[in-house]
Amino acid sequence: MPIKVARYQRKGQHDYCEITMVNRHGMQVKLLNYGATLEKVLIPTARGLENVIMSLESPEDYSKARNFLGGTVGRVVGRIRHGQWQHGNHIVQLPLNDGQNHIHGGTGTDTQVFDFSTQYDEHQSTATFILFDADGNNGYPGNLKLQVSYTLDDDNQLTYRIRAISDKLTIFNPTNHVYFRLNGPHSDALGLNLQLNSDAYLPLDADSLPYQGRRSVEGTVFDFRRAKSVGAVINSHDSQIDAERGLNHPFLLRGDSPAAVLSSPDKKRTVVMTTKSPAIVVYTGNHFDHTGIAKNLGQYDGITLEAQMPPAAGSDLTAITLLPGEQFDTWTKWQFTY
Repeated sequence: MPIKVARYQRKGQHDYCEITMVNRHGMQVKLLNYGATLEKVLIPTARGLENVIMSLESPEDYSKARNFLGGTVGRVVGRIRHGQWQHGNHIVQLPLNDGQNHIHGGTGTDTQVFDFSTQYDEHQSTATFILFDADGNNGYPGNLKLQVSYTLDDDNQLTYRIRAISDKLTIFNPTNHVYFRLNGPHSDALGLNLQLNSDAYLPLDADSLPYQGRRSVEGTVFDFRRAKSVGAVINSHDSQIDAERGLNHPFLLRGDSPAAVLSSPDKKRTVVMTTKSPAIVVYTGNHFDHTGIAKNLGQYDGITLEAQMPPAAGSDLTAITLLPGEQFDTWTKWQFTY
């Protein structure tokens, strides 16, 4: 399973590269070292290759404006209330880049150019991305070494793994922000079915942060324990859904496998997701509106299943604290059938 590397631009003494992996079934995965980004997942069809994730029109577009599409978002994905992390009597203040809150790591890891290496054998291909994030960058303590890898195998499974280590006490909660649109580039997520192995979700306040603790999904539109239509939930007029203009909610996983199954009834395509992470934030691309660099993308065109630690209501971020010298290691797998 050879790997092709193509440089598509050079800026600021960095080569920006697109890496292509192909398995024996003809499935292709395209990656960018900008943001350790999953750019495209292409599956073979009778009419040629079809992309089943949301993508911009060209690799060059990804660095023109921040869009999170397939990026490795960190150091901390999501919002931190008032940008504050309190440990003991000490408060670390992070930049406020979302009103009165901090979001997606400030100028996050998805906006950085990673070094990379590739490996392949007869049955799988791997691209590994490395980033050094300096102490104090975006207000985060600690020199952090981040390693992100993607492995495509001949079973149409894509494995995404994040490893990191810091030399100071810090916080760390990254994810991949890929949006799936299983029916191809001229479709949306409303016709897809979603099943989650989750008994509880976190309601959100006006700042899109948890504020009431965990709630049972029983008897709510957030009950995905049996597969149901994403569009039916979006159009349910539940107050939480209307406030966010769609799904944007953390679901706490039971820990059994798989974590999630997203499927297309029309084209009989499925992605089965397993993960080491304890939660998934489900977001239906509510903000896309066919403007700017992402002018080819609209509201609800795709759905992202962000594997992570669930966001916290306040400044106690113990769950995402990384000790000096502690190895951070998590993974997510996406199994495609078509």
